[in-house]
Amino acid sequence: MSADTGTGATLTQLRTLVHREVLRYVRRPYNTFLPPIITNALYFAVFGVILGSRIGSIAGVSYIQFVLPGLVVLGAISDAFENASFSIFHGRWNEYIHEVITSPMSHWNVVASYVAASALRGIVTSVLIVAVGVVFTSVPLAHPFYLVAFAVVITTLFGGLGVVGGLWATDFDYLTVLNQFILRPLVFFGAVFYSLDVLPPLWRTVSLFNPMVYMVNGVRYGMIGVTEVNPNWSLLVLAVAAAAVLVVDYALFARGYGIVD
Repeated sequence: MSADTGTGATLTQLRTLVHREVLRYVRRPYNTFLPPIITNALYFAVFGVILGSRIGSIAGVSYIQFVLPGLVVLGAISDAFENASFSIFHGRWNEYIHEVITSPMSHWNVVASYVAASALRGIVTSVLIVAVGVVFTSVPLAHPFYLVAFAVVITTLFGGLGVVGGLWATDFDYLTVLNQFILRPLVFFGAVFYSLDVLPPLWRTVSLFNPMVYMVNGVRYGMIGVTEVNPNWSLLVLAVAAAAVLVVDYALFARGYGIVD
């Protein structure tokens, strides 16, 4: 087989699986995209309009603009993680994931397909949340490169973590626990609704061990130009973490973890 033919076959395999995974959630928008729209409309109404009018401004911007990036991160990582974890676990549960595993696709192609489709869902959700935010306030775009870079890296990271979760879970309750009781609390304590500067020194230091702080601040820097941590270091560390998780995904598929008894 020539190199061109091999590359063409690889791209076809990748495109086919990504297309299947994207169709899975695009065909059910009421279950995938409508919930974050409604949830974030409520967030903006309560935290942005009602509380925001009392709080005033933070770091030189309105409170609703300050919380918007954090809500974008919350929606992006939740949907990216949920998509990959649910798709893989559902495939294991109904045993149709074996069709993918026994296909000529390489393990890297399988990982890339699941992660790419999940990252895309996270990014689409982010755009929808921003669209909801526009109804309540103006949405600045201070540093587009950083915004896009953080969005891609964050959704890739949590798409990769979703692959791990989907292979590790033994029932659907595991997926709920991971998303609702680990990821979401970390985001809420990741300086979404408050500035690190209002915390006592001890708790500010503790907060810096929360990786969500760097994600929220990175997206906040891209949108409104405000950050409490260095965006370059944050982006580098998150990119390295995303690459490491993808390597773990590959190793798990190569071992048949959670798939081959």
